[in-house]
Amino acid sequence: MPEASAQRPAKRPTLADVARASGVSVALASIVLREAEGASEESRARVKQAAADLGYRPDSRARSLRSSRSRTLGLALALGEPLHAELADALYAEADAHGFEIILGATGKHRDERRVLNTLIDAGVEAVIGVFPELPASQLAQISKQLPVISLLRKVKGLLSIITDEAAGIDQLVSHLAQLGHTRLLHLDGGSAVAAKQRRDAFLASAAKADIEARVIAAGPDDATAFEVLRGYFEQTPPAERATAVVAFNDRAALGARQAIDLAGLAVPGQISVTGYDDSEFSRLAHADLTSVRQDVAALAQAAMQAALEAPGTSSTHAPQIVVRGSTGRLMA
Repeated sequence: MPEASAQRPAKRPTLADVARASGVSVALASIVLREAEGASEESRARVKQAAADLGYRPDSRARSLRSSRSRTLGLALALGEPLHAELADALYAEADAHGFEIILGATGKHRDERRVLNTLIDAGVEAVIGVFPELPASQLAQISKQLPVISLLRKVKGLLSIITDEAAGIDQLVSHLAQLGHTRLLHLDGGSAVAAKQRRDAFLASAAKADIEARVIAAGPDDATAFEVLRGYFEQTPPAERATAVVAFNDRAALGARQAIDLAGLAVPGQISVTGYDDSEFSRLAHADLTSVRQDVAALAQAAMQAALEAPGTSSTHAPQIVVRGSTGRLMA
């Protein structure tokens, strides 16, 4: 006997269904649900109750076709980056406050930045906000001729850019370590990640200003790479020549660094200090207790939203703030 076919989902309730259930005309139901004038309080109560009972939701696609605006924004962010997740959450809140929806385009190993941008454009978004560490500025500028493109965390020539003052953040870390008496610093570079060059250059400049010995070694933005790189550094560097503090590119890299430090049998912060960047959820873990630099996520999201909605919009730079925790301290005598 053949199996019964799956039951078809119920038809989506329409405005006509709401009007019929509440005993009013479609025109009056529309007035109520648009919060327009022209309906009595009694009618408003009946229509809203009927809409709630039926599970009615306005068809945003039909509404955008009528208004010739999609009222949607594209958001391009990387999978697996804690800061990006925080930015996305803040941007969703900003979009809600302005009556917009967000279509998320996630970049990753199998979806590069150009493909994500093309998908968002094809979806009919009014503007795109995104983190684009690798796409050339010339390509981003070309795309911005079709619709506004706002670059988050990376300054791109010819594009509206909403960034953090990376130099100020790194300088706060280096100054903090200098005040604790550290004289040899090691920076785990972020590779091709967004803001990696700015943080690397700022690290060298801040260390030189503080007259501290500084070294940069190539790593990356993830914990696995940072672990392998720092483990190799410990194996190849005599104890007397090792850095007394590690300035990791971000919090993920700092966690990988901490694993390598634990494997080497070194005490944090008594024998070596560790810092991160972004003040993500990782930095607040009890095991990490990580000194990090907090980016102003709320301000970045608000500025990005304003740049997307205003014409022509403005670029802006936002100040970060060091958060000192237990991963940094003075060396044991």
